[in-house]
Amino acid sequence: MSTAPTLARYTLRAMEKIAPLRLAEKWDNVKSPVARPEANRVLLTIDLTPSVLEEALHPSTALVISYHPPIFKPLSSITLANSLQTSILKLAAVGVRAGSTDFLASGLVNIEASVPAGTVHEIERAGEVKFLGGVTKEEDEGGLGRLVELHRETPIEVVVERIKGHLGLNYVDLARPLVPRQVRTIAVCAGSGGSVLASVNADVFFTGEMSHHEVLAAIAAGRYVVLCGHTNTERGYLPVLASKLRALLAEYAQPMSAMTPMSGHDGGAQGLSLTEAERRALRSAKVYVSQTDRHPLERV
Repeated sequence: MSTAPTLARYTLRAMEKIAPLRLAEKWDNVKSPVARPEANRVLLTIDLTPSVLEEALHPSTALVISYHPPIFKPLSSITLANSLQTSILKLAAVGVRAGSTDFLASGLVNIEASVPAGTVHEIERAGEVKFLGGVTKEEDEGGLGRLVELHRETPIEVVVERIKGHLGLNYVDLARPLVPRQVRTIAVCAGSGGSVLASVNADVFFTGEMSHHEVLAAIAAGRYVVLCGHTNTERGYLPVLASKLRALLAEYAQPMSAMTPMSGHDGGAQGLSLTEAERRALRSAKVYVSQTDRHPLERV
């Protein structure tokens, strides 16, 4: 039997468990993927760029899950004159479908990928983490961003070095207020955080990008602004997502006798009725993070 329908169905089930659609914000454009027949690879990317397209055209690629929607606004037609639409048409021609998970940035900001330290536990040793608005699911999911409250005052230089180290960046953009200050609170939003952070009372705004006037307003209010590049604040989530997808697909592939008592909770494997062929299809699934997806801007 074809691998693709099973892979598509259970990848969607896994994504619903990882990032429920009800957490999507009004501006998110979430689409469901349809898999390429006889393929077993799921490719994760931030953007569907021409270089990522070449990866996606590999014969084993069944699904492309894109953090940003390849189609953001409604289209009356798709044409080869537009480079992004050309990518979509090429994928469609060989049977690969692209799904969108942009709500991971806005409705599901993952602490491990976004706050200025390595893990949640490291942050909790240094301070406390709170939600910034938006819909939440459980204690560690949802919200449009995070507010980190450090236990002690910290120089901005230390905060910047933590951010650069965690995101693997050599440079970030730093805007300083007229009067220097120590840092106790850091407001965090992946991607473009200007509108989310504008009303937040924090010493530092940490995000991917803000408009010129949003930066000016922040420093006039006595805040530091750390800008790392839109996708640089999002790309760190892809390995986390890949790990979660692999674990759930492997769980779904288990025989019923191997299920743990917690399996099946909120999208788990309990109660699934799969044939052996379907389980083999899930066991053969491969989840990859794009090797060519990167931030479109570079310092020269």
